[in-house]
Amino acid sequence: MAEKAILYDSTLCTACRACQVACKQWNENEAVKTTNQGSYENPPDLTPETWIKIEFREVEKEGKIDWLFNRRACMHCTDAACVKVCPTGALRHNELGFVSYDKELCSGCGYCVDFCPFHVPRSDRNIITGMAKMDKCTFCTTPGLDRIAAGYEPACVKSCPTDALKYGDRSELVADGKKRVQALQAEGYANAYLYGEKELGGLHVMYVLKASPEVYGLPVHPEVPAAAIAWQDVIQPLGWAFGGLTLIGLGLNYIVARRAKMTRESPGGKKED
Repeated sequence: MAEKAILYDSTLCTACRACQVACKQWNENEAVKTTNQGSYENPPDLTPETWIKIEFREVEKEGKIDWLFNRRACMHCTDAACVKVCPTGALRHNELGFVSYDKELCSGCGYCVDFCPFHVPRSDRNIITGMAKMDKCTFCTTPGLDRIAAGYEPACVKSCPTDALKYGDRSELVADGKKRVQALQAEGYANAYLYGEKELGGLHVMYVLKASPEVYGLPVHPEVPAAAIAWQDVIQPLGWAFGGLTLIGLGLNYIVARRAKMTRESPGGKKED
């Protein structure tokens, strides 16, 4: 089955933020009260209730101010740190390539928040129960609200009025992205770049940029933190091993204790008063 992805063309984005609204509406996330923070950006950051945020940047080009817009959300990495460190399986790769999330399985450990190279997941703690839960873009595959399984495109893509967002087979979107980059380079944007084609094994949300990634606030060479690799390859297996040994030890202890009790209570044994 072909992998699916989203292609975001930042040069077609008008920062209307229809994607932000559509994401909230479809996923039944609460609206967040915003105030003027000295920027057109609202809200000021991602939250457990805001999974997409359009960022605004002003850059100078040939003595003129140029607006750059960037879509901030989960990048749905192939080599996903969040999936590596999730101890409960709440985060896992969908068969179509992107990262699905089942909030019911989340333990609130916060490892995904700590290890994501894009600093996307957000966690919130219930002040009454003390329980924490993480939230992020699910690629519209939240259980009970799964647009992809129903044959629809993600809500953010459906709402985009300029076709800055496209959904489809990843291989086809890579080809489309490369064509857009070539066209931008021909127009004089020498640093135009397709972000996500190869980063972290290939992202399932790719960006057409007319400047280098760092200008958009994106890491040039994103990497899975070494601690996340150690967690998956060393610490977690050891934890399972020690847990298994503990269970075996408890089982053996029960068997030995049971046999000792049966011996004491048998006709040939000494029965305790």
